[in-house]
Amino acid sequence: MNQKIVILNGSPRKNGNTSALTAEFTRGAEESGNSVVEFFLDEMEIHGCKGCFGGHSSKVCPCVQKDDMQKIYPAVKESNIIVFATPLYYWHMSGQIRIAIDRLFALEENDGNLLRGHDRKAVLLMSAEGNGFEDVLNYYQHLMGHLKWESLGHVLAGGNGDVGDIKNKPELQKAYALGKSID
Repeated sequence: MNQKIVILNGSPRKNGNTSALTAEFTRGAEESGNSVVEFFLDEMEIHGCKGCFGGHSSKVCPCVQKDDMQKIYPAVKESNIIVFATPLYYWHMSGQIRIAIDRLFALEENDGNLLRGHDRKAVLLMSAEGNGFEDVLNYYQHLMGHLKWESLGHVLAGGNGDVGDIKNKPELQKAYALGKSID
């Protein structure tokens, strides 16, 4: 079955280590017949959540704010799988991806919950200079529990501080294999 996959890439480096992971994941997923759309969040204008509870999940753009989330909402609504791709910053996801995740809340508001459940699945792809992934994995597991999504797995690539450090490392093959496993 062709899965619709959305990648939220929270790296500030378009050609960095996180993007290398997403490229390999995408290659595997597309070879398995899936469609993939990637949003490079650092190049998008996305504002923080206002906490206004003014969203309406059934609207094309469910949030009261009109910014580049308008491009992401329809893709997420149509997706089966969401990939969270991010570098590790201070033991957590980047600010770019955290803002986008917070703004997805509009899909849970008022006239129907179009985010939680719905047989969605998720993947976590992360690169980091170090290897302290425990806190972010805890957050990811809590997020999966709240959203009632199944995690298909994660690839955590430590020891990659400079652009290109990930080249020829086994995590790239793991990202490819994870993408390839989706059918």
